[in-house]
Amino acid sequence: MNSLIQDYPAILLSEQQSPCLSLYQPTHRHHPEKEQDPIRFSNLVKEMGESLSKQYPSRDIQALLRPFELLAKDGAFWMHTTEGLAVLSSPGLFRVYKLLRPVAELAVVADSFHIKPLMRIMQSADRYQVLGLNRQAFKVFEGNRDAMDEMPPIEGVAQAAAEKLGKDPVDREGAHRAHGPSGDAAWHGTNVKQDADNRDTEQFFRAVDQVLLEHYSQPSGLRLILAALPEHHHLFRTVSRNPFLIEEALDVDPDALSLDELRERTWQLVQPHYLERLAGFVDAFNAANASDRGADALGDIAKAAVAGRVETLLIEADRLIPGHIDATSGEMTTDDLINPEVDDVLDDLGELVLKASGEVVVVPAERMPTQTGAAAIYRF
Repeated sequence: MNSLIQDYPAILLSEQQSPCLSLYQPTHRHHPEKEQDPIRFSNLVKEMGESLSKQYPSRDIQALLRPFELLAKDGAFWMHTTEGLAVLSSPGLFRVYKLLRPVAELAVVADSFHIKPLMRIMQSADRYQVLGLNRQAFKVFEGNRDAMDEMPPIEGVAQAAAEKLGKDPVDREGAHRAHGPSGDAAWHGTNVKQDADNRDTEQFFRAVDQVLLEHYSQPSGLRLILAALPEHHHLFRTVSRNPFLIEEALDVDPDALSLDELRERTWQLVQPHYLERLAGFVDAFNAANASDRGADALGDIAKAAVAGRVETLLIEADRLIPGHIDATSGEMTTDDLINPEVDDVLDDLGELVLKASGEVVVVPAERMPTQTGAAAIYRF
């Protein structure tokens, strides 16, 4: 399982060797609905095979599809699905992402990855992360208003925390292992003095804070909520240097809650911040628009995006405008016959802004300050 936070957007927007295969489908957490998921996946793989035969007849199509076929047969993988699935593949690259929002079924063969469904998810303003912490291990969850899941392990993260502790478990009387989310081991001792135990806890919390900042918070930029027993809050906040950690917290061991319970309690804390952030974007757009540093006309935004002038772009959630934007000229073509799942003006705008290091935010329709589906704040 790959980390979308680590890959998005740099790897997924970078140049890839063709053909680039992009597969999306909604998945299910529970039986009996989830029993159809691998069947639907296999059908989408067949569609990609047919497209490959037409577009790349000289390539070894079986070799290109083999990673997909192996995934289709992985029973353990299909036992633990979430709301959606994205699989991206090109020669030398194969990425599998479990998604916390459903996506439409889609199989695309092209010269670059189709990342528009991922952009709609990753740029949504309601996403957050939760750090589940105790004195021996940690977990990281990611969620939104609708769903939450434990983050897939990032190779070496828990081991990095253990190494930063600087302890040799062999020399510790009664030492035992406590596993982090990736299965790597962090060591803590028993039958030691209380002050030594407290020092170990402080060292561990410092290590967790460092790897969390490096591997989760900085790549994602998401708001972070601490979930831990009350006695651990003060120490962790004392050692933490994470600017994404908010003041509000959950005084509970997350293992004592179901994912739905954890999501519900977390969203109560996050929602005021979410609404405040959206209001800030709307106010900033209104001020920029009044001083000719903003726009809502799609054609104007498209040309500004190509020129690298867009600092912040607001896109209306669930709004699709069939069409295409020329990445060189900014000219916009709209056609009702275009498939909006593949060719959508708003998503083209988003990709252009991201490639120019701008910020894209997906906003609910009721919070959008414009009627066009987009609102741009210019750099100049």
